[in-house]
Amino acid sequence: MLLAVDIGNSAIKFGVFDGPHLTSKFSIPTNSDLHSAELIEKVGNATISKALVCSVVPGVNSQLSDALEAAFDIDVRFVTNYMDFGLDIKYEPLGAAGTDRLVNAFAAAEKYGVPVIACSFGTATTIDVVDKNRVLRGGLIAPGMKTMAKALHLNTAQLPEIEIDAASRVINHTTETSIQAGIFYSQIGLVESTVARIKKEIGDNPKVIATGGFASMIAENTDVIDVVDENLLLDGLRILAE
Repeated sequence: MLLAVDIGNSAIKFGVFDGPHLTSKFSIPTNSDLHSAELIEKVGNATISKALVCSVVPGVNSQLSDALEAAFDIDVRFVTNYMDFGLDIKYEPLGAAGTDRLVNAFAAAEKYGVPVIACSFGTATTIDVVDKNRVLRGGLIAPGMKTMAKALHLNTAQLPEIEIDAASRVINHTTETSIQAGIFYSQIGLVESTVARIKKEIGDNPKVIATGGFASMIAENTDVIDVVDENLLLDGLRILAE
């Protein structure tokens, strides 16, 4: 079985695959201490034969690799920017592209066809475009909602750090709900305006795929998202491993 691992800025997500089937998944905070015994317990009875890891937090890589090797006696492979994704990647320099963005774009193209837009709503919000010729044209990076909330709190004297939630109205009469609405509707506006501009720029009607912790919240409040795929990156790792 394959253990697919997504090391993100906030959480490390694990998926156990038996062939094409995701049999189980779990996550731990990225800043957690990684212990082989804990990983064995969480994986359960699955016999792990290989692991493929996508990481945007290089400082965690060595510790995770050691824990996986100790737990399952396997070689651990990491996704690199120079793997064959079956895409013509227009990113300069290629080594600077986040591997999470590459895997999400690859997975979206493989699962849903091209042209396609892959939107990830997490610590950062990323939007990437694969055109009808399987050219990964690039995209954009913006602060995610939790990042925006923390930045407002840290860089102002009186604004509190709020819980992220879907705002029911734009006009609000408390500081907390005003911040919630500002953050939420800025993300809605970002994805709606960006998707419209992308469609105009590439001259096609790409399918729009959303993933990440806030994907469902965003998709429920806009018409531009076609599919929410919470396992997009894990599935991308599985397809790459195959």
